[in-house]
Amino acid sequence: MVHKDWKKILVPYENAIEELKVKFKSIRSELLSLGEYSPIEFVTGRVKKVSSILEKAKKYGVSEDEIEEKIEDIAGIRIMCQFVEDIYTVVDYIRERDGKDLEIFFEKDYINNFKDSGYRSYHVVIKYPIQTAMGPKVILAEIQIRTLAMNFWATIEHSLKYKYKHNIPDHINDRLKKSSDAAFQLDQEMSEIRHEIRQAQKMFEVKSNVVSMVLKNIQLLYSIGKITEASEFQEQFNILWDKGDIRGLKKLGEKIGACVEKYEVFE
Repeated sequence: MVHKDWKKILVPYENAIEELKVKFKSIRSELLSLGEYSPIEFVTGRVKKVSSILEKAKKYGVSEDEIEEKIEDIAGIRIMCQFVEDIYTVVDYIRERDGKDLEIFFEKDYINNFKDSGYRSYHVVIKYPIQTAMGPKVILAEIQIRTLAMNFWATIEHSLKYKYKHNIPDHINDRLKKSSDAAFQLDQEMSEIRHEIRQAQKMFEVKSNVVSMVLKNIQLLYSIGKITEASEFQEQFNILWDKGDIRGLKKLGEKIGACVEKYEVFE
């Protein structure tokens, strides 16, 4: 067996993980900054441990020389979504990038075609170009897109596989399958009231932004010595806040903003 410098081999995969995380986090940030709904809840990533790479290669009869060509999840990105519908929106985002900054190698829909174990997720394996100190290199990376409920189930199943060395007892497997169905039922129920959930989240976000801006501008008035105006606005804010009057808070925010703008012009 030829000795491999795994640290050197895995560096491009680590860099790819960081780049891909930035790309998908940027989609979320951009949508939110525009006041739009983001199908991406959060993004994580990891490079497979050398022991796991070797175990998988042995399991599938892949020689060490073929590992980088045939083990597609050495680099793995996981994108979490609130709703099942969001998963397919994210898949569309990835397809739009196909041929630009990445190339789709193949897709696996484990949501409509879930595994016997109950595992559900959507996998997209990509070819991703990365610049290294030794020059350009194209690596394989796997993007998993799933809901929070799917991820909770998959995390538990992974832990049990590790504990039982992939030989989970039948009675636990049966419970896992039932819990997978229950998790997917939860996802379906959430999809039924998706519109109401998104409206509620939007209202909360608007309220949070308005309150932050109002308090920031009141503090600014205090800082430039406009104590009387700041105190009056603070008193009005307290009243509206106690009432939960979002419309009133918006109007107050506009009024304070105009006041701050006026003083900033003349200060």
